[in-house]
Amino acid sequence: MSQSLPRLAAPALLLVLAACAGTPQQGQFLSSYEGLTPRTDMVRAGALDRSDAAGLAGVTAVRIEPAVFAPRAEAVAWMTPAEQTAILREVDAQLCFELSERFEIAGANASPELPRVRAAVTEIIPTGRAGSAASAAAGFFIPGPIGVRVPGTLGGLGAEAELLDPAGQQISAIVWRRTATAIGTDNPSLSRIGDALQFVEPFADAAAAAMTPEDHTSRTISAETDPCREFGSRFRVEGFGARFVTGLYVPEMSAARPAEALPSTEAAPQP
Repeated sequence: MSQSLPRLAAPALLLVLAACAGTPQQGQFLSSYEGLTPRTDMVRAGALDRSDAAGLAGVTAVRIEPAVFAPRAEAVAWMTPAEQTAILREVDAQLCFELSERFEIAGANASPELPRVRAAVTEIIPTGRAGSAASAAAGFFIPGPIGVRVPGTLGGLGAEAELLDPAGQQISAIVWRRTATAIGTDNPSLSRIGDALQFVEPFADAAAAAMTPEDHTSRTISAETDPCREFGSRFRVEGFGARFVTGLYVPEMSAARPAEALPSTEAAPQP
């Protein structure tokens, strides 16, 4: 009897995950939504994307514009300025991490003749803090990587991104959405934006995949040449430690380094 439980649990888990991977809604941010088709290789997220193979073939370097909130993003109404900054900073970081493994990342003063990447957050579902604490406590009594989230704690993220050529024509685009699952590996958080922050990385991975040429060869990134080092480490050991000890996702230890935490290299402004 005990051996049959994992076999029954696996299909049930897939059904729960699939329920959170519905077709995402358009956020009125992309330059065009024509030609987007559903991704069928995703279980926990829903996505529509398109890629112009011919247009991607000659792309070797890109400019990444700072992420924004889409015009219809209702999250802006309830989030504090600090929460908004944390979300956008994480989007910038993860897109930089993912795209730098595929392309050279141009600096702020790069030539306008380079293709550019635009991204926007279209939706954020807040994570329930009180219920997350209960979920973390329950996690100590449930062995294994699969956890259970109590009702009212499940947050989510919706986002869009596109790659435009120097003339402003869309080369590739993606519309993406994911919500936390009641049964799975999504960590609860005491932060209202905890789930959204965790989901930025899979969004950036999906966006970069849509922008990747077919003959792509991964780039080697070293600490000295990392174009994304302003965001902190790509592998956040402190965050993993916090999750192991508390069972919670802790943004202060897991998210991108805030811009204000960077050492200043500019001269002080003259009065």
